[in-house]
Amino acid sequence: MKARVNYYQTSPKAAQKYIDFNMALSQSDVIKEIKHLVTLRASQLNGCAFCVDMHVKEAKIDGERELRLHHVAIWRESALFTPRERAALAWTETLTRLPEHGVDDGTYDHARSHFSEAELSDLTFLIVAINGWNRLSIAFQAIPGSADKAFGLDKAGL
Repeated sequence: MKARVNYYQTSPKAAQKYIDFNMALSQSDVIKEIKHLVTLRASQLNGCAFCVDMHVKEAKIDGERELRLHHVAIWRESALFTPRERAALAWTETLTRLPEHGVDDGTYDHARSHFSEAELSDLTFLIVAINGWNRLSIAFQAIPGSADKAFGLDKAGL
């Protein structure tokens, strides 16, 4: 695979605004709590190799257990996730795959039973953000591991 476009260099203003958007999300407590699970799961669903690689390394650096990272792909069958984490993963899958007729009330009600309105709003913005990054990385064939040093991901020891 060969990278097609360095969108940071080609569209620096848009890239910076998107980074700023992501940085604003990082202030949320709910994002700090479940960011790694959500970004990894969306990236898996979208088939974004660059982002799967990045989010595994970020999670490891932040102390996430490796077995839980392996189990994100099988979260429904795994006993390693809390009900709140499961609700976040279910919401992530729904918004990443967007059902043909929208998000049904049962799916929304389930998410709301675990998250306040503000938390669910922040979580939804996180899912919007990672899906955008996935699309950029896939479209322009970002190479997994190619930004490790720039993002400090070489510290993951993987």
